[in-house]
Amino acid sequence: MQPSRVPVMALVIDVVAVVVFAAVGRINHAEAASVTGLLGTALPFLVGIGAAWVTPWVRAAPVSLRAGLVVLVGTAGIGFLLRWGFLGRLPLSFAIVAVIALTVLLLGWRGISAGVARRRSEATRG
Repeated sequence: MQPSRVPVMALVIDVVAVVVFAAVGRINHAEAASVTGLLGTALPFLVGIGAAWVTPWVRAAPVSLRAGLVVLVGTAGIGFLLRWGFLGRLPLSFAIVAVIALTVLLLGWRGISAGVARRRSEATRG
């Protein structure tokens, strides 16, 4: 893959991960299946992704686990603050489940990517 496509692909994967997180949450809570509702649920966390992606740590190496941690903290932190600000509440159970789900989604694909890259590197050397 061309290096110039890597940041774009990483950002798209992060956005898709948050939309999947929001969609699964809405399905599990039997909330209306509307695009507007999905976007309303995802938007605070998407703002967090945007904030994380303007940092030099994410832009320098967007596929790295370090970038993933920055994206996770930005996504969860800003997402929680905005959600609390708009709804006036942030249940602890939601925060715990959200952090676990976002960790799996935002760090998981980066871990898989690192493993694939390592295998490819070993294959070309050996």
